[in-house]
Amino acid sequence: MKQIIVSASALLILAACAGNSNKTDAKKDSTATTSAPMAMQAKFTADMVDNQRDPSCGMPAKAGLEDTIHYKGYVIGFCSKECKDEFLKDPEKGLTAADLKKKQ
Repeated sequence: MKQIIVSASALLILAACAGNSNKTDAKKDSTATTSAPMAMQAKFTADMVDNQRDPSCGMPAKAGLEDTIHYKGYVIGFCSKECKDEFLKDPEKGLTAADLKKKQ
């Protein structure tokens, strides 16, 4: 009887240890999927737009652009949606601040 209890206890311990290894693997998998979005880059490059600076905040276009708008034949790039919204309040003022590239 004593041998049966010891054997059953040993089996329960082994089963419990086997269950913990799956939890560790699951953590490794979830870490890999959450770190993937960090590798994303900006949507637009400075070569795709006609401005050299964000017209709202003055940040250089080469630093990265997240949004664009077409205005009076120009493609204007913005570092964020907030800067784009600010530009739309007074586009003419923003156009002069955009430091536009010369069209060839």
